[in-house]
Amino acid sequence: MIASIDPFHAIAISREAHALEAQGRSILHMEFGQPSTGAPAAAIARAHHVLDTDPMGYWESQALKERIAGLYAERHGVTVEAEQVLLTCGASPGLVLALTSLFTPGARVATARPGYVAYRNTLKALYLEPVEVGCGPAERYQISAKALAAIDPAPDGLILASPANPTGTIIPADELARIAQVCADRGIRIVSDEIYHGLSYGEPAHSMLEYAPDAVIVNSFSKYFSMAGWRLGWIIVPPTLIDAARARMGNLFLTPPVLAQQAGLAAFDCADELERHVETYRRNRQLLLDALPALGLARIAPPDGAFYIYADVGHLTQDSLSFCQRLLRETGVATAPGIDFDPVDGHRFIRFSFAVSTDRVEDAIARMIPWFAAQRRA
Repeated sequence: MIASIDPFHAIAISREAHALEAQGRSILHMEFGQPSTGAPAAAIARAHHVLDTDPMGYWESQALKERIAGLYAERHGVTVEAEQVLLTCGASPGLVLALTSLFTPGARVATARPGYVAYRNTLKALYLEPVEVGCGPAERYQISAKALAAIDPAPDGLILASPANPTGTIIPADELARIAQVCADRGIRIVSDEIYHGLSYGEPAHSMLEYAPDAVIVNSFSKYFSMAGWRLGWIIVPPTLIDAARARMGNLFLTPPVLAQQAGLAAFDCADELERHVETYRRNRQLLLDALPALGLARIAPPDGAFYIYADVGHLTQDSLSFCQRLLRETGVATAPGIDFDPVDGHRFIRFSFAVSTDRVEDAIARMIPWFAAQRRA
């Protein structure tokens, strides 16, 4: 039987937003976690040079793999060999690569609910069984070691994200250690999605490699490095999985584009520019947090990192998709419906992305305050 997977409703919202834009409407795109900034200047300059001088082909940059491996020593104090790094065409193929290297069809893989839409649907597409664990305010919208220990029978795997999408919540170091111990005790393999690392507004996020050396890490240049359209990512696998993962990579995806690899390597030398982006997100985050009372939104997930506000709008609607559609059509502000991230409770949540310029966040707030007030009066 062909696997049945749900659509990504935010894509439909975005499609309508672009159609309205083409008609001359002023649209503010807050539906995707897509930085409005482009790639760092040095990365773009390097790409121009490569276009002029390199015929390009199937190639894997050893220098980039070494630089990525070094990142884990610098940030997290763990040793990763360059051969453990596999370069991918973004994090999405990286997730497929991780899951197919670890699990056989029918395996049960736990995820937090709410969680990134592609976790549930990629698992289904690969004939794996999602085991979604409901996580609310009491758990800071994150899976816990206690909840993981209570799943009976034990799942075969766990997909973890910290900071998480759609909530931005970060799992504290001591809880990550407890989760790693539960997984070790119960034979649960870990896939840690660390795509939002570098985007934290308090304590920095910890890598699961600090607590579970056999975890598979998924990451990308799309978020912190502001290179979403370049389609470049990586996974880190334990030594025992290198051959299996490389075999799948070679057959399913080949190599990422040479242009993206060369630009990605240059991006590592752009820390000052990239940190300025983080400061912009920090300002945008604070603007939205300050505006929440005026919007009448009192219940949100703690936005520790990433660039999202996940807000409960249950006092205004029980249909988050139609709510986002009306918000778009009546104000020009595009957002993501909670049903993408939570098929049970997402009907009363929406997600704002603040990965846009500060003036656009200010404009969005100005448009939304009277609109939300009108919804409360209706």
